[in-house]
Amino acid sequence: MVCHRRNAGKSMPIGTADLSDLFTNDREGAPMPRSGQLKAAADDRLSDRIALALLMRTFPSQTVDRVVAECGRTERRSRLLPARTVVYFVLAICLFAQHSYEQVARMLAEAMAWAARQDGCPPSVPTSAAISRARVRLGPEPLAALFAQAAGETRAGRARRERCTRYRRWRVMAVDATAVGVPDTPDNRTRYGFPSIVDTEPGGALPQAHVAALAECGSHAITRATLGRLPVRTGQSLPCDLFAALTREDLLLADCGSADLELLPMVRAAGADVLWRAGPWQVPAVRTALPDGSYLCDLRCGGPAGVRTEVRVLEDPPYRLITTLVDHEAHPAPVLSALHRQRWGIRASLEAVGTLRWDTPLVLRSRWPDGVEQELWGHLLVHHTIRSLLRPA
Repeated sequence: MVCHRRNAGKSMPIGTADLSDLFTNDREGAPMPRSGQLKAAADDRLSDRIALALLMRTFPSQTVDRVVAECGRTERRSRLLPARTVVYFVLAICLFAQHSYEQVARMLAEAMAWAARQDGCPPSVPTSAAISRARVRLGPEPLAALFAQAAGETRAGRARRERCTRYRRWRVMAVDATAVGVPDTPDNRTRYGFPSIVDTEPGGALPQAHVAALAECGSHAITRATLGRLPVRTGQSLPCDLFAALTREDLLLADCGSADLELLPMVRAAGADVLWRAGPWQVPAVRTALPDGSYLCDLRCGGPAGVRTEVRVLEDPPYRLITTLVDHEAHPAPVLSALHRQRWGIRASLEAVGTLRWDTPLVLRSRWPDGVEQELWGHLLVHHTIRSLLRPA
């Protein structure tokens, strides 16, 4: 769907310097608050402008334009809401999750005009309908590609590697997942479904999208993420798509479900070692005791004819830790137990991504699946920006 609009005869692509001319006074009434939204008061705070300017500095216009072009979203004709502006708008609605579309649009225009040191009349705002159409045109692909590029720079960056927790020669990584509530619409229901606990009572809860992330311990930088439907298979929480980013230099921490051990050969094939928490029922009875109280055993993934992997099991009541670091002298059990506890920091960091805050559980804005993915990638990009600010003392 294409939005044809005019603004004082102008029809030019909007850049950083002239965004304040973008918006018109065509308002169609204040939008109804979405479920979970706490209406924020409109004010003009310097901190908001600085925050938005930081997003634009982290993802400069040249980078955004290149990603948009690679995804085939470059405009064939001049628009009043070009793709670059819409990318920044998606990031802005993720940063200011409690604000309405029109509030965020005004804040973004003022921030860009302020960053460009432009003087003039206060900018006006577009309608929510115009912004929604522009988001549909953009799709989720440019935001996903922008995150992939940022994550790639994170993996390659020397400063980030120095901030990452290391155990001997390994970079310590953690994987975790969480569910995010999305608006209850037919399209979202079809794509994401409901949590299993309410499958028999539609309407008892909102549809939920599944977000899984691979992140560095220490820096909490997310290096890879996947979005999709909640896992259907009982006991599975680790999506195999995350493991493509692992290398021989990585030690992966995880809290695995009853079906996740089937993924162990895939992790080992990437060369990574593991330190996973598992339930007592997941450990074979045949074992070889070691002097420190741990023991060795063979895990066969995929049935009796499956791949055999030698692991070491450490008792950490009420759970057990499974690791491929089998030398008990080189890797003492208390050290590994303490190391595994760092995984909880990744859990907290993931829950703090945008609307995933534990203290203010919100519902995403988007009423269609591509918009949900677009918004989630935006939240991950905002998280990347915030983490890049945090430096060790």
